[in-house]
Amino acid sequence: MAISAPAGQKVVWHSPSGDSSGSMPLGNGDIGANVWVDDKGDLLFYLSKTDSWSENARLLKVGRVRIGARPRLEKIRGFRHELDTSRGKMTVEEVGPKNRIEIVVMVDANHPMVRVELQGREPFGVEAVIEVWRNARRRLGESENFSAYGARGGPAGVYVTPDRVIDRSDRVTWYHRNRKSIYPMTLRLQGMEDWCQGAEDPLLDRTFGGTIWGPGFVNRGGVLTSSGKRRSHGLNIHLLTSTCPDAGDWMSQPDRFVQALGYNGSEKRSQAHAAWWREFWNRSWIRVHAAGSKGDCISCGYRLQRYINACGGRGQFPIKFNGSIFTVDAEDKGRRFDADYRRWGGPYWFQNTRLPYWSMLLSGDFDLMQPLFGMYMRALPLARRRTRKYFGHGGVFLPETMFFWGSYANENYGWDREGRDSSYVENRYIRWHYNSGLELLAMLLDYFRWTEDRQFLKETLLPFAGEIMTFYDQHYERDDSGMILLQPSQALETYQSTVNPTPDIAGLIWDLDGLLGLREVDDSLRERWSQLRSQVPQIPLSRDEPNRILPAERVIEGPNNCENPELYTAFPYRIFGVGKPGLEVGRATFAQRRFKGNRGWQQDDIHAAMLGLGQEAGEMLTDRFSAKDPNSRFPAFWGPNFDWVPDQDHGCAGMIALQRMAMQCEGRRILILPAWPGEWDVDFRLHAPFRTTVSGRFRSGELVKVLTNPKSREKDLVLPEGPLTGNLL
Repeated sequence: MAISAPAGQKVVWHSPSGDSSGSMPLGNGDIGANVWVDDKGDLLFYLSKTDSWSENARLLKVGRVRIGARPRLEKIRGFRHELDTSRGKMTVEEVGPKNRIEIVVMVDANHPMVRVELQGREPFGVEAVIEVWRNARRRLGESENFSAYGARGGPAGVYVTPDRVIDRSDRVTWYHRNRKSIYPMTLRLQGMEDWCQGAEDPLLDRTFGGTIWGPGFVNRGGVLTSSGKRRSHGLNIHLLTSTCPDAGDWMSQPDRFVQALGYNGSEKRSQAHAAWWREFWNRSWIRVHAAGSKGDCISCGYRLQRYINACGGRGQFPIKFNGSIFTVDAEDKGRRFDADYRRWGGPYWFQNTRLPYWSMLLSGDFDLMQPLFGMYMRALPLARRRTRKYFGHGGVFLPETMFFWGSYANENYGWDREGRDSSYVENRYIRWHYNSGLELLAMLLDYFRWTEDRQFLKETLLPFAGEIMTFYDQHYERDDSGMILLQPSQALETYQSTVNPTPDIAGLIWDLDGLLGLREVDDSLRERWSQLRSQVPQIPLSRDEPNRILPAERVIEGPNNCENPELYTAFPYRIFGVGKPGLEVGRATFAQRRFKGNRGWQQDDIHAAMLGLGQEAGEMLTDRFSAKDPNSRFPAFWGPNFDWVPDQDHGCAGMIALQRMAMQCEGRRILILPAWPGEWDVDFRLHAPFRTTVSGRFRSGELVKVLTNPKSREKDLVLPEGPLTGNLL
């Protein structure tokens, strides 16, 4: 394998992969393709979409396509498979004794289609076929059921239903259609049956699939075949998801798309595609130069993870932490499963989902953040009704694990409801885990600071803040001194019964201070939130070690996981950090943390960066970006770690750490290289609050350049002191 400079721009293989574990990723934000070449020289790819939810709320692959020259090259004497991340394009070159064939694949950045172009030195024929593996109704076995987490364990079992292939004279169309849905059963189980009466089922009649078509191709027995041998061939694969009353209505939609798009204009579409990727990469970058291969390892890991985010981050739904849209056939604990399999199934864990999105602020990828905000805003009406039903008061709480429409994952909520109140959650790991609302609010506050989007403030930030703060205000009693008493409660998943957990206290402090700092908050809200802020307890400190933060004021049960809730005071709630009071308290707490790790969603490198510990952060970051799934060929298919391959938390936690090593922003201050190893050189362009970009260059221990746009923000720069100081502005 070769990786070009700048590291991660191109990934090149010089031999076929054989199976899907050797695939490379392509995507346009909604549609993804895992592309590989088998030993026979055929091009294969799994197609995926961010909204291809099955009747069981599993995020399924859309299909698998095989395309090949016919007859096949007799012997492949030369081979090159190249991914160019700068253009979102893939090229395969196969050289045989009598012909040389080049295949170009791209997932159009502006249209819901995959474009495949094949060119040869000599004329050749092409065949394309959809390979269906969901071809019969079958019940998921006990091990494979892990992929249906949230729906498994119920009395009816979990079934896979077949796809349907429709042969047309000049194209092949296939689809999967949900004729059943777990949605109404889920609402009834969770005491929300009245919600079914007015709400649209988000799974029932959802239909997803695709159409393969191209000029000069005919359907011969289900195989799309070129009508003759030519030096050049072009194929398009259009993907579509929609909820429709019948399959015929769904099939008419790709037909209209084919008719509207036609066969012409591919050059113009290709130029527009390249322009989107050019703009994306011009937004932001971090390029590390360090001894040996360390700099390339970090730069490559950062760029490739950001590329994967772009490939799967512009659809209707957020990035799935457990594989995004790039899962493949894989083995788990000795059993082989198809590409629909992923550990932890279809629900979203906020603790895992959040990490890709925290990495997007400083990179300026604000468009990629919209699916996360959209999913939780759409879930608010159901959440509001549930809070009233379960607890008899206003506001909103968001489950740590939930289906995309906002319900608990059923097996977390509990299937056996005999003698149990509807508010009782069986799974103790998430029973009182409400911190996701506070952290999402912290992210919304930052998004507004970065973008100054007034419409977002009015339509998203303030309504969401009102619901979350109303819940915390009305849900908890006050102690004898008038302070909020957070009990029953838990500190993340690790300490499952606590009094006054640190993440919730830190979240309330951080969010309320941020909300009260907004000029746009009206007088009535300001008065209400000011009163609530005065009732928030202080962050718990150890009595025996006054400079150590505790996970909670009192721990009743735990630990039963490996999180460090006390360090939520450094990230995501930036109360202790560089240039702030109590930095030594934060550092002492980090040094005495109970659980150490930098794999998957573990955050030691992020916390080290936030606390200005550059050497420690650098060592852990290097280790993180050096680790990958041994069964995957693509260097940024991390995992499985705690979750699945490719693990989106692993790479995105590394992105966050590297960004915060290079720059941190608080208020109007922009801290440059607040946690940077002195022996590393770097070039960066990052985004700061108030629609600001900052570009910098650090060489041989000196910050030789730092520029802001707008220039007026130069006065807000906080430049490094000590060994990093050079000839500055």
